[in-house]
Amino acid sequence: MQLALFGGIYNNWLALEAAIDDARRRGAEQLYCLGDMGAFGPHPDRVFPLLHEHDVVCIQGNYDDSIGNDLSDCQCGYTDPRDNYFAQISYEYTCENTSPANRTWLRDLPTEYRLEADDLRMLLCHGSPRRTNEFLWESTTSTHFLESLADEYTADVIFGTHSGIHWQRRLSHNRRFVNVGVLGRPANDGQTCVWYTLARTGHDVSANSDDPRLEIEFIPVEYDYARLAAEMRSESLPEEFIETICTGWWTTCLEVLPAKERRRGRF
Repeated sequence: MQLALFGGIYNNWLALEAAIDDARRRGAEQLYCLGDMGAFGPHPDRVFPLLHEHDVVCIQGNYDDSIGNDLSDCQCGYTDPRDNYFAQISYEYTCENTSPANRTWLRDLPTEYRLEADDLRMLLCHGSPRRTNEFLWESTTSTHFLESLADEYTADVIFGTHSGIHWQRRLSHNRRFVNVGVLGRPANDGQTCVWYTLARTGHDVSANSDDPRLEIEFIPVEYDYARLAAEMRSESLPEEFIETICTGWWTTCLEVLPAKERRRGRF
């Protein structure tokens, strides 16, 4: 089986469209989105027709819970005032531009999804299995903690997102934790592309893989970022957001980054 897993879309309907096309070309049989349809970008309601038309199985992120239940903020998990300032601008814009029907759909999404393929028990969540808005960073998340999550939630593979940067960790007994990345904005790497994850199991695992049960590939997605930037500007979204789309470097939500991940960026 080949599965395509998308992290936070953040209203980036152009990247979502490109990722769906790319995943289908690569032979993905099932498409999943791990939550946070809104935030950051323009025109929230352009995302939903793509998800429905292409039968993308979706779970609920913190943003979706907030939008669906008309909460006062995004529950993003930030503690820094500057991070929260920009998060609130993004959240209020998304609230104002998401239709009632789409709000209801977001409200009713499941918070996790389980599937089995080729004797692999897979758990799809947003931040972590224990908390929707938990940030699991590569540099600060211990292998011991990930092992305990795999034990407690009886999973061979845990797929998450939320942090915005893709990474994976091998665990004992051929288990795995995978952060699938996000489609909504670049990975703070100076590139304008965004990322999703392709998971192959069983006969679809390549002969060169060192794990015969599961192969993970992080896929870069090129899309019309200049068009997205123009749409963001026409919607009066912050120039800081637009700069990130055009340069690949985060200009907001930086304080939440651990030191190692922040040193990889420009700011």
